[in-house]
Order: sequence, then structure tokens, then C-alpha cells
Amino acid sequence: MITSKENSRVKYAKLVREGRVRDEIFVEGLRLCEEVLKAKIEVVDVLFTADIFEAERGNALIANFNDASEVSDKLFATISDTKNPQGVCIIAKRPKTGLKPENSLIVVLHQLNNPSNVGAILRTCEAAGVSGVILTKGTADAFSAKTLRGSMGASLRLPLLEKVDFEEVIEICRDQNLKTVCADIRAEKSYAEIDWTIPHALIVGAEANGLTENERGMCDESLKIPMREPVESLNAAVACGIILFEAEKFFHKP
Repeated sequence: MITSKENSRVKYAKLVREGRVRDEIFVEGLRLCEEVLKAKIEVVDVLFTADIFEAERGNALIANFNDASEVSDKLFATISDTKNPQGVCIIAKRPKTGLKPENSLIVVLHQLNNPSNVGAILRTCEAAGVSGVILTKGTADAFSAKTLRGSMGASLRLPLLEKVDFEEVIEICRDQNLKTVCADIRAEKSYAEIDWTIPHALIVGAEANGLTENERGMCDESLKIPMREPVESLNAAVACGIILFEAEKFFHKP
């Protein structure tokens, strides 16, 4: 039998999952919930099913919370954002965001609205040692359930700055002496010809249309990824990965 308290917690979890509670995030799955603890993010609520105790890690996770609530598999399925729920979710305070004062390489995501792509890029940014990421207005939420899964928790660890206007991005980069570079199929230089020893901000445009003519004109330089015909473009996450691991050779060089 479902108590009124359990019902209230489940309803609230759904609101957070849907992005209707501004200052809180919905985190699902054993690994991501463990990342919340590692990142020392304030936890508001924890819901789980009995299945979580089948794994030693599950026992260890739940042991951290005095007020975690066990619910049935059927009820948890109404909360879950996945097809095969792992039986645990956390409602946590939205992490505070902000960039480091000095950045050798940052990435700017401009109006990328696919959360899976944004998550994949954030994961790649962390793997390549990027100093921070700026997400402009119109970009998918870095802390949505889908983005968190795609990022494998990188959203919780990377320095982020959210909901920034493009013009403000350019000002921030200039203030921090970051040279702005964007992808453009008409660019003369390839990604391997950019001087990555200089601090840069790599600007990645929306999946469908990229940057506008005016936005490209505001960037200091542009680059292209040479490709064999008839291919003209790559998925944003793939393109970002190619560029970042080229840049990483230089900005992390001893």
C-alpha cells in the first residue's frame, strides 16, 4: 500500500525529472548517484527499490542516507527516465556553476538542443582535459536526466557556465585572453593547423545550422575538418572530439 508521504515524494520526483523545479536535479542509476556523493552535492531525497540491495555497491550507497524511501518496482517505473531502471534515484540541489579564472582551453556549446549530444560532448571535454564549458541560452540543460546519462557524470564535475548570450561569451573570452575559434566548412585552416598552444575557446554551433554569419564574424578564427566527398559535416559530438584531442596534444604539453 502506498502511503501519502511516498506518493508525495514520487510526484515531486517527477516534477524534478521534468525540469519543473528550477534549483534541483533528477539523478538516476547507481553510478550517477555515486557521482553525486563524490561531488558532495546536497541531496534532497532518495528513492529506491529492493533490487538495489542485490549489489554490494547498492547497499553502500543507500547506507549514506537516513531518510531514503523504498518504493515498489511499479511505482519506481513511473519515475524512471530509462527503459530498464536500476532501482535508485536521487533528487539533489542543482550544482553551482562558474568557470575557473584561468583557462587554457574551454568549449562553448551554442544552442545545441540535443541532450544526448551535449552529454557526449561534456564527457569528451572532461576526457580531453578541457578547463570548462560555457552553455549558451537555448542549449540543452547540462543537468537534465538525458544529458547526465550521456555525460556519464561529467556534468557534475566540469566547471560550467550556463545560459549565457553569445555576445557575452565573446566578451568573457576576450576578458580571459581566449582566442575564439569556430568550425566553418569555408575555413582555410584545418583543425590541425590551429596554434593550440595559445589559450582558445572552441565554439560549437547547433547541430542543424551551426553559427550564423554574424556569429562566425565575431570569432577570431575558423577551422575545418577535411573530409572525403560526399560527406560535408559530422555529428557535433564527433567533430568536437576530433578537434579537442588534436588540441590536447599542445595545451597539455609539458
